[in-house]
Amino acid sequence: MRLATRCLMLLSAALLAALLAGCAGAVADPAMPPVGSAPPPPDALLATGTVDYSCTVDAECAVKDVGNCCGYYPACVNKDSPTFPEQVKADCAKNDMMSTCGFPEISACGCVDGRCASVGSGEGPVR
Repeated sequence: MRLATRCLMLLSAALLAALLAGCAGAVADPAMPPVGSAPPPPDALLATGTVDYSCTVDAECAVKDVGNCCGYYPACVNKDSPTFPEQVKADCAKNDMMSTCGFPEISACGCVDGRCASVGSGEGPVR
């Protein structure tokens, strides 16, 4: 084999190994909801208050505005939980953060594995 071809193959193998090594270090964040549940919008995690997503029956869940950097963002949360959309928006501005604008159309909420989540027709299209 020619030297240039060997160097290209070695470089490709080294790049592939580096990419795979980067993926291997990923660890699940215990603060994030379990896979399959409806996660809160990423920006809602900035708020100083805590939104309660817990439930034991469907009747404990409701659609509320939890906010994101664009403004309105509906989510299924515990009906008695406060939400902090204005604080989320203020945190976004303070930290020069932005988000993808739009939100899911939620037709109904239910209690899924102890957490309020969108049920029925799913999360729906992003508006």
